[in-house]
Amino acid sequence: MDYKLYMHRRERERAEGIKRVTRVGLLVNLLLIPAKLWSGYEGNSRAVVADGVHSISDFAANLVVLIGVRYWTAPPSEDHPYGYRRLEALISFCMGALLVLAGIGIVYDAAVQMFNPSTRPVGGTAALLVTLCSVVSKEVLYRWTAAKGKELKSDILAVGAAEHRADALSSIPVLVTVAVAMWFPSLAELELLGAALVALLVVRAAVDICRQAVHTLLDGNAGPEVNMRIKDFTLGVAGVKDIHNLRSRLVGQGLILDMHVSVDGAVSLQQAHETAHRVEEALYTPEAAEYIGREIMDALVHIDPWPQTSDDVPAGYAGG
Repeated sequence: MDYKLYMHRRERERAEGIKRVTRVGLLVNLLLIPAKLWSGYEGNSRAVVADGVHSISDFAANLVVLIGVRYWTAPPSEDHPYGYRRLEALISFCMGALLVLAGIGIVYDAAVQMFNPSTRPVGGTAALLVTLCSVVSKEVLYRWTAAKGKELKSDILAVGAAEHRADALSSIPVLVTVAVAMWFPSLAELELLGAALVALLVVRAAVDICRQAVHTLLDGNAGPEVNMRIKDFTLGVAGVKDIHNLRSRLVGQGLILDMHVSVDGAVSLQQAHETAHRVEEALYTPEAAEYIGREIMDALVHIDPWPQTSDDVPAGYAGG
């Protein structure tokens, strides 16, 4: 099978899978947003309203993904020979930044209410039921989205799963504090602390999302474990004696590699070239993606003679 054709088909399948999962999340958020905002307003619950704002940020993130996926899965062009897959990391960063802003807004609102308390009673059966539905639905969405993210090897679905889990966890203190405020009105201020706790959970998840996205955008490597699997896989190719100076960089869920491969110094230049070609072909196979855990988008193989001498390693080389 032609590797480029296989990769293009894989990208289309991933895109369709991401769209399906994202549409379900968007629909759930579309139902939860008005329910949270209405029940929070009617029950004078800042925490429930804050939870509704969190769901609005999730809804906006869903829309961004549905729009963005059609672009980052587009095939490479003359201007972008490596494709557009870093858009996935860029969108992940924007989603994380949106969550940070949502968290700051929740804290600000809770602080304002703390210094300007309302005389209206806090809570209500509707607020409790809506929040309980939010916890259950978001936890189910988290488990399903996380599983699909692993299956499709999608960073953006991993981010979406983290958002669902953050939403589910943030709704738990809301549920508790609203119940306490209803049954013990003298402790109504605890409900504001619940809103602040929502914000902390949101911001913590957002910072993790942004950190990973920045790592990818700054040509971060795949990590020692993945690099070791790349070396082990490449050593299994006929004619390869050693691998050194391996460098990897993330492109979405894929990797771009360059490495030095040592072959028997007594073989002809043609044979050495054939070994390099075998290495590249092997790295582009579905079997390599399965073993390594990431698809190899591009690999540059430099041939060195074996045994290796110090002259084969560039002076001041910083690679692993």
